[in-house]
Parts: sequence; structure tokens; C-alpha cells
Amino acid sequence: MIKLIVSDIDGTLLEDGGNAVNPELFDVILQLRKQGIQFAAASGRQWASIEQVFKPIDEKIFYLSDNGAYIGCHGRNLFLNTVDRQVVMDMVEDVRKRTDLEVMVSGPDVVYMETKNQSFVDWMVEGYKFRVKMVEDLTKVEDQFIKVSVYKKEAVEAGTVELREKYKDKLKMTISGDMWMDCMAKGVNKGEAVKVLQESLEILPEETMAFGDQLNDIEMLKRAYYSFAIGNARPEVKKTARFQADTNVNDGVLKILKLLVEEQ
Repeated sequence: MIKLIVSDIDGTLLEDGGNAVNPELFDVILQLRKQGIQFAAASGRQWASIEQVFKPIDEKIFYLSDNGAYIGCHGRNLFLNTVDRQVVMDMVEDVRKRTDLEVMVSGPDVVYMETKNQSFVDWMVEGYKFRVKMVEDLTKVEDQFIKVSVYKKEAVEAGTVELREKYKDKLKMTISGDMWMDCMAKGVNKGEAVKVLQESLEILPEETMAFGDQLNDIEMLKRAYYSFAIGNARPEVKKTARFQADTNVNDGVLKILKLLVEEQ
């Protein structure tokens, strides 16, 4: 029997940077909850951004934000894994040397940005619904850091090879789509976050269903027997998953969840 459903957001439930899921999803999640099935949103997004996406049911689900660095439910923090401050500062300095990259640093409550690119800031605020705090100098910020995000307009994987090589022993770095590289503390990933949640709820991988499309979803899919790659997923993700759903634009996740409701 399935007791936990975990889904990525961008590229899985939404197009990258979108904010409006099919409203039917909320009703289906509530129906599943009545049947004893919990739902968790697992994303590279910050808590506040996930909260905006799921606002109608935000107190009914679990959040695995910042690629699993921050886990919570009902506004309560259940787990927080921070990044060493000096490593964050070093990464910021290295990204600053590149004119083709943008960098953001995430605390538990806000994302700090120092960019002069206002259209990029607007996209973060209006598209992703990030809670952003603009600063003059990221290296002067006093906060706990849970993630560094590096943005490149396209081909971020090919464009960050040197950074990944330099920091591979200090950070967990994962490609989150064509434009984003997320950097967390070593050992942090969506799969470990799902494991923490499973152990807290006493739910087995055999009782878990998961949906994803990108490389940062692979560890998560491995924690669920009922693992689904979305139709538009990367080949590596499709190879990892046991099953395949329709694409994000065709409501692949919603279709599977509706079938699950009918089977209960």
C-alpha cells in the first residue's frame, strides 16, 4: 500500500520557473490524504516558493526544499543542513569572475542576491516567487546558508565543469535543469531528505511513490519503489525510474495520482 508520494516541481509538475499547477492537483492530494497517503513537494526551490505553489493546501503537505537541505511541515522546521560559510564565500568569489553566471545564496527564510541584472531578479520574484533580499555584497551576509545556486542562461552543466571539479570534495553539486546548478552540504540531496521523512513517518521505500525529471531527482527516485520519470525527463532519469508518466505539460503526475485515488 502506498503511504507517501513525493514529487519534484519544475519540469515535473510545472514548466521551469512556472508557478501555477493544475488546480485539480490540490483536490486529488486532499483525497489521498483522507485515504492516509501523505504528499511531499521536493524541490530545489526555497520554502517560500514551494509554499506559493501549494498555497491552497500548504499546511497539508511536507516541504523538502533546497534539494533536501530544509525539511518541514505546517510551518515547522523538521531538519536543516547548513553549508560551511567559508566554502560559500569562496564559491561566490569564483562565480563573480564569470560574466556568464549569476549566483544566489539561500538562507532558511530568504534568498540573497547581489546582481545588477534587474530582469533576473524580477524573474526570481515573479516567476519562482522567491523571497529575495538584495544586498551589496554576499560575502557580508550574516545568516545560516543552506544552498548556493549558480545560474547560466543555457547549458549550465557544460559551463560549470571547472567549478564542479574545484568544489567536488566540499559540496554536493547537482544540475537542476538546463539553467541551474545547486550546491549544498556534502550528503544533502532529495533522496536523503526522503529517507529522513520516511523514517520519521515510519514509511518504507516499498510504500513510497516519487516523480522527477532531472539529475537532482535521481537519489529521490531510488528511495521509492514506485518511481516515475516524467515523459520529458532526462534519459538518465528514465533509466533510473521503474515507471514512466506523461509529460509535465500533459499533467503526467496528476494522471497517475487520479488513478491511485480510484484504486483506493
